[in-house]
Amino acid sequence: MGVSTLKYMRFYPHPNPPPEMGRELHRLRIVIPVLPHISNHTDFDALRLHPQVDFYFVKMNEAIPPADLIVLPGSKNVRGDLECLRAHDWDKALTRHLRYGGKVLGICGGFQMLGRLIHDPFAIEGDAGSSSGLGWLDMETTLAQTKQLRQVTANLAFAEAQVTGYEIHMGVSTGGALQNPALYITDGQVSQAEGAISADNQIAGTYLHGLFDHEQSCAAWLHWAGLQTQQHFDYEKLRNDELDRLADCVEQHLDWDKLAQYV
Repeated sequence: MGVSTLKYMRFYPHPNPPPEMGRELHRLRIVIPVLPHISNHTDFDALRLHPQVDFYFVKMNEAIPPADLIVLPGSKNVRGDLECLRAHDWDKALTRHLRYGGKVLGICGGFQMLGRLIHDPFAIEGDAGSSSGLGWLDMETTLAQTKQLRQVTANLAFAEAQVTGYEIHMGVSTGGALQNPALYITDGQVSQAEGAISADNQIAGTYLHGLFDHEQSCAAWLHWAGLQTQQHFDYEKLRNDELDRLADCVEQHLDWDKLAQYV
């Protein structure tokens, strides 16, 4: 007895930018450590497709390539992943990276790692207790029992650029570093400072996911990291065009009359 199908879909390749795009312009090398409990890795989809970015996901036991920007990503177990980073000498590599003028950006859990201390009194992510952070931002984070979950629109503090993204975290961060924010969240007539940038402008952190999904914000962050001359790149348009292309492909190849029998 055969298997009933609704037709076969043809191979649908992902249209990565041609390798020659952006080769004549300055390029930026970006490294993201693959934490054991990494989360929200879609934060970097736009960077992986950017024609002027050489993008690397690097596992804990792999050699760390030279980079202009290292991004500490979100984590579902910040203290555990921070311990793993130290066990593989990433803390030393990050210190060396900063010494030679590189930039470091922390997003959500990665932002928490940049502070002095991380407290988990309710055993939210593991055993209850506290861990020392990397100590580059003057702040402490306490994991609370209530999760912060919201979509927000924000203006970058260091550039004329706007971004719409989302927050999803348990941590509450406090400290002097937050007096020099990375963004200002707009909520009606109220503007709320968010994130932090170090006094030497080498280190930044934020709880906001989606920093690179919007053209202006992506360009501003890459400029902050050292990409002075940039080629036009609109990830939102690229993503929407791909969704349309996928929809057209599905419409063309599926047997809609047969599908209707199951609806």
